[in-house]
Amino acid sequence: MAIVKPFPGLRPRRELAEKVASPPYDVLNTAEARELAGDDAISFLHVNRPEIDLPPGTDPYDDAVYAQGRTNLRRMIDDGVFVRDESPCFYLYAQTWGYHRQVGLVAAASVQDYAENKIKKHEQTREKKERDRVRHIEALGAQVGPVFLTYRAVPEIDNLFRTIQQKAPDYDFTAADGIRHTFWVVGSKMRIEAIAQLFSEVPALYVADGHHRSAAATIVCNKRRERDPDYSGLEPWNFFLAVIFPHDQMKILPYNRVIRDLNGLSPDEFRAKVGERFEVAAAAEAFEPEQTKQFGMYLGGRWYRLSAKPGTFDENDAVASLDAAILQDNLLGPILGIENPRTDERIDFVGGIRGLGELERRVDSGEMALAFSLHATTIEQLIAVADAGRNMPPKSTWFEPKLRSGLVIHEIGD
Repeated sequence: MAIVKPFPGLRPRRELAEKVASPPYDVLNTAEARELAGDDAISFLHVNRPEIDLPPGTDPYDDAVYAQGRTNLRRMIDDGVFVRDESPCFYLYAQTWGYHRQVGLVAAASVQDYAENKIKKHEQTREKKERDRVRHIEALGAQVGPVFLTYRAVPEIDNLFRTIQQKAPDYDFTAADGIRHTFWVVGSKMRIEAIAQLFSEVPALYVADGHHRSAAATIVCNKRRERDPDYSGLEPWNFFLAVIFPHDQMKILPYNRVIRDLNGLSPDEFRAKVGERFEVAAAAEAFEPEQTKQFGMYLGGRWYRLSAKPGTFDENDAVASLDAAILQDNLLGPILGIENPRTDERIDFVGGIRGLGELERRVDSGEMALAFSLHATTIEQLIAVADAGRNMPPKSTWFEPKLRSGLVIHEIGD
């Protein structure tokens, strides 16, 4: 059963929340982060992407970057930008994007649950990215990037959250991208106990986004347990910052692919080989699949509709039946020679938020030779893969809207 704990959050003052909150660290490169932060000294990008305060060209993994992040966070605390709640709290975080709205619980999730697979994963992690997040957590003495978790929706939890939202929010602002962020502090002992009890009956949580952050928190926890063998299990570092949403409020966009070359084939030869595994038809316009097992292909200034032929995948296999796996197993690997999309530099991935125009732009510019548009993975597919203890192909899901960083920090101490 899921363990969620309240914690005394470190939060920006109400009137500063909008200026502090920033996109997560991993959706911006250094140049974009530097431009977005601009002259805003309290943007959380100074904590999440601290290389923007160091000379251009600084290696983002240099020791000085992590030290700068710590300095920046301590400065904001000393300047009164952040204040600490006096007692442990839960928090509700609502995001509104057009007609889509999702409401999640901000809580400290259990590392032990993660280790025992009560918090289930669907993605492999990379050591370099884990190490980066470990160093960031250790330098700050805090977890600042929430892990995005989900669970099978529970009506009683939905009802309680609706009641909490009837009071005035503590933060409420619309960011430059048009996404509204609304935030409530839940400090009532009665409601804290009710939330913890309801979640104790949830059989499993699932990592939607943030595999490296949750893995890093686990590494930090294990290091501290080795250092303090008499630990109680209640120390803050036994938990990690999470925002937990019901599965029926999740919005997943496609994660598309662009390919640098045709692996030595001519366009005609390539299309002929594709036709062995897929039904290929010309599309009159940019093609965004409306159902699974269909793909858009942009080649030579033209769009095509691909439909996977029967027998080219195992419909009963939770992973092999995913569109990303069908494309990999039937086209990217055998035809284009991209055997490991995690490491092959001939492939790149484009989040669906950028639209099909971005695929056309990258091919038309000559940077890439072709592009594929995919149907979005469903949350039910994600849960099925995680329940089976399997991993999805890389870059199978793109969640929107992204969680804002800097609205609340979970301190774990030095």
